[in-house]
Amino acid sequence: MTNIGRLFIIAFLFSAFSAAAERIAVIGTGEVAGALGPEFALQGHEVVYGSRDPSRESVQALVERTAGNASAAMPVDAVVGAKFVVLAVPGGLVESITRSLGDLAGKIIIDPTNHFATGEDGLPEMAVATSNGEIIQAAAPDAFVVKAFNTLNWSTMVDPESAGGPVSIPLVGDNADAKAAVATLVEGMGLEAIDVGPIRYARHIEGMLIVWISARFRPAESFEYHLRKLPSN
Repeated sequence: MTNIGRLFIIAFLFSAFSAAAERIAVIGTGEVAGALGPEFALQGHEVVYGSRDPSRESVQALVERTAGNASAAMPVDAVVGAKFVVLAVPGGLVESITRSLGDLAGKIIIDPTNHFATGEDGLPEMAVATSNGEIIQAAAPDAFVVKAFNTLNWSTMVDPESAGGPVSIPLVGDNADAKAAVATLVEGMGLEAIDVGPIRYARHIEGMLIVWISARFRPAESFEYHLRKLPSN
């Protein structure tokens, strides 16, 4: 199915699935937020962007190009009533931002972040001993953290066909229902969701991004990840 065809079907079913619509708080208004927010809105969800300056012109422009009843608010207000909270924020700030959002108990936190440093050889390497996913889960112990969307760039999120083939989104988290809910969002974007384990595996998924980025720093072929599912017996 072409990307245009996918968007047509999503738009056609927008009202039919309104009963299943959820409020999704997207914290941040950069490239990742600008890719994920409009895609989630096309699936019939209400998107509210969390910004330190909701009235800023660029933030309002993002709201305007997001379908449905999209809006912008201060981050701590954006998460109120949201089932999903997307942390589309700088990787080095996830702990402080998570703690600043107030009570996140019971919410599904989608973590698309990465935090890497530059090694002595000039190549990227992990900046934390564990992972951002584990750091977020520790900062919000009563929430359900799902690592997702960190192994591809924002342009592939909105146009998966540009990769020339199926693009997988590895999911890690400790709650099966939360991962299933995120998988529905992933597949609604024309991507493939694959559950690869508990939140402690987030360090390995974040390491996949390190390998992906390193190809940009040396004479190597660019690539996208695709984890092929085996047929069930």
